[in-house]
Amino acid sequence: MTILDRYIIKKILATFFYVVLILVAIITVIDITEKIDKFATNNLSTAQVLSYYGDFIPWIAGLISPITVFIAIVFVTGRMAAHTEIIAILSSGVSFRRLLVPYFIAAFVIAGLSFFLNGWVIPKSNQERLVFEMQYFKKNNLYSRNNIHMQIEPNVYLFLQYFNNQSNTGTQFSLERFEDNRLIEKLSAENIVWDTTKQKWTLRFWKRKQVDSIFQIRQSSFTKFGEQGEALDTTLSISPKDFESNDRGYDGMTIGELSTHIDKMRFRGSTGVEVYEVEKHIRFATPFTIFVLVFMGAIVSSKKSRGGTGFQIALGFFLSFIFILFFTMTRTYAETGALPPFLAAWLPNGVFTIISLMMYKYVPR
Repeated sequence: MTILDRYIIKKILATFFYVVLILVAIITVIDITEKIDKFATNNLSTAQVLSYYGDFIPWIAGLISPITVFIAIVFVTGRMAAHTEIIAILSSGVSFRRLLVPYFIAAFVIAGLSFFLNGWVIPKSNQERLVFEMQYFKKNNLYSRNNIHMQIEPNVYLFLQYFNNQSNTGTQFSLERFEDNRLIEKLSAENIVWDTTKQKWTLRFWKRKQVDSIFQIRQSSFTKFGEQGEALDTTLSISPKDFESNDRGYDGMTIGELSTHIDKMRFRGSTGVEVYEVEKHIRFATPFTIFVLVFMGAIVSSKKSRGGTGFQIALGFFLSFIFILFFTMTRTYAETGALPPFLAAWLPNGVFTIISLMMYKYVPR
């Protein structure tokens, strides 16, 4: 590594962290302004607010890191071009390809740090942030679900007509067990209630039947009281959390937890699994996104402009906007099932890589 390499790497990393701090500070101030009434309404102490933003700030920093890298690259390279440093480097016999080496070294450092933090560290702090927001910001937001179908064990299927989170109560419950694609047992109840003390479900006005054949239903000795009753405590491999409307719950999951949750949702036949699949693929695609944006940023800002660095910075913001818009569109399509999650996560990288390679033909050599 030459002195020039260390010089460029140092400038990129210093600018990147500086821009991150500036943007995070602006976003945090805006967020505090929007939530200050809620802090006052809930009588939150200064320590509680600081603890919340101790989890909020890393999440925001990880979220904006790819675009922040692009802005930093455009700023650093544009300044070097304005000071004729790029021309001097190329005139000394260094090729543009060789000039990109320190850029990609800096990108590797940022991408590795981003992958580790977004994959395992930040999700842990997000768990506390999400609990805080649910407790103080969304505590009055009731959720309910209708017509719930899921597989809770191999060949065991659950149905609930309605579930409410405030009372942890479901109506028109049924649990069906199949063997060789044939119904062999059915447990039903008018209501099902979660007992927080026993950590079990209580079935109200329940019935249980076993099927010997397609034409015959026989009595069952499910309990000593017979095949039906007014109340029955039972343990199921589900809890009220499995019925939650978990908005952006993936923010609090590590990559390993995302994989486990996706397998669980697929097994149960749950809807919305695409949201978690997209998030998992994005976690792996983001480091490559950083390399793509570093490459593009170096290209768009390496040519000296008579008007200074203003044009390069404006162009950088414009391309950042286009990338965010394209990324948001593909993610939305994937979450609705219109686009495969893998394609949604990697398509923006592929498209902007092609654009960067086309622009590479016109950079100064």
